[in-house]
Amino acid sequence: MSLSRPQFSWHDWNQWHLGVLPLLMMFAALMLYMIGTQRVGFWSAKRTVSFLAGLIVTFIATQSVIGVFDMEYFSDHMIQHLLLIMVAAPLFALSAPLDLAYDAGSERLRHFLDGRFMTLVTQPLFGFAAYFVFIPITHLTGLFNLMMEHEWVHHLEQIGFLVVGYLFFRVAFGLERRHHDPPRTATRLRHGGRARRHLHRTGARDVLAHALPGYKAMAPRGSTTQGILANIHLAARSCGSAATR
Repeated sequence: MSLSRPQFSWHDWNQWHLGVLPLLMMFAALMLYMIGTQRVGFWSAKRTVSFLAGLIVTFIATQSVIGVFDMEYFSDHMIQHLLLIMVAAPLFALSAPLDLAYDAGSERLRHFLDGRFMTLVTQPLFGFAAYFVFIPITHLTGLFNLMMEHEWVHHLEQIGFLVVGYLFFRVAFGLERRHHDPPRTATRLRHGGRARRHLHRTGARDVLAHALPGYKAMAPRGSTTQGILANIHLAARSCGSAATR
């Protein structure tokens, strides 16, 4: 990855970060979803719109100017992840993709969705636990340095934010089948807010301890230590603002 990108200016708003593999993955997801809606015969238009909106948000978060500078500015990096886990993921949860897969898929697919693995990962406790630990683990440990050094790790992290966010919000919304007495939505969302507030309180300190060396190496040309720290604090405040909403 390039280590010499110049600092951001307002002239950069029209830049795009178009990657072949991410675009193919989004296109494949769209085709599979639309084929599924055709197979079931009747499918809620609201759910389809939610899925399309989720793809649009994902595209903007990863392929627009946000994706151009997501490895340069920690604040931009966190804005991207908040868009994925708090905007795109809830939209995907509203689109009920597992229900669609179950109704439109083969008997083998239904058997997999009813199997032990999917039963585990779709449990409310699993969704909450994954949501609670994913952000701190990926940003407050040495994994952050690894992500900064390898773009493929960053892509896996982006997918992880979508999956973890979906698993959490599908429980919060309770739209998909096989939910028995789910906890109250307000309680679950409040738990998610605690996780983000924890990142806000400890983010700057722990990033300095674990992730600053890797981030400093990836910062734009001419960045000072003070500027890097200010950007980290801005990212932490973004998480804190999202946690209070």
